[in-house]
Amino acid sequence: MESGPAVFAGTAFALFGAFLLLWTGTRVLHRAPVAHRVKPAVSLTTATLSGVVFLALGVWCLGRM
Repeated sequence: MESGPAVFAGTAFALFGAFLLLWTGTRVLHRAPVAHRVKPAVSLTTATLSGVVFLALGVWCLGRM
């Protein structure tokens, strides 16, 4: 019974992190701003770091089952 929420949370975190990294990479390749009214280096760093953290959190949740 406890594995159901862990699977849901792990999948949600992993998908969000993966798509955030994909979206950030696409924006950078097209030289489009990642966030409006924020310095490009700060927005790129924050988005990339957040994507990696969410992806790692999803893998950790899925690995705890």
